[in-house]
Amino acid sequence: MTIYFYKLGDPYGCFSNFSPHWIEVAGLDWPTVEHFYQAQKFVGTESADAIAQIRALATPSEAAKMGRDPSLHLRSDWETVKRSIMDEAVWIKFSTHPELANILLHTGNEELVEDSPIDYYWGCGADRTGKNELGKVLMETRDRLRSSMRLIG
Repeated sequence: MTIYFYKLGDPYGCFSNFSPHWIEVAGLDWPTVEHFYQAQKFVGTESADAIAQIRALATPSEAAKMGRDPSLHLRSDWETVKRSIMDEAVWIKFSTHPELANILLHTGNEELVEDSPIDYYWGCGADRTGKNELGKVLMETRDRLRSSMRLIG
């Protein structure tokens, strides 16, 4: 069986980067994974002042919109580092919030797919031929959680 997720109000909506679960990275609190991810696009650039602005935005939708602003300058290595940044943020989210870890672990070995109709990199896209990188990150996080539990227990 495959578990599809996308919207917050749907089953498994907590798997979305828009879910209202803070993460702490390098001593800074971020309202959502989306806030953190979008802000990382501008590290070390002339648009670095956008980082604090994104962190302060009220919603993940606003963070996503600002992160896609074509007038801001993306870091030159973005395409190379975006997957590892997502790995870190998702790991922190699920290892910090036990209730989320529990939900993720209870998906067993099911395939997790972000059912985004528009995103063919992080999601599966409208025709479900996308790369589903967010689903893969979540499944890897699930495996990491299991491994860390075995080390503890």
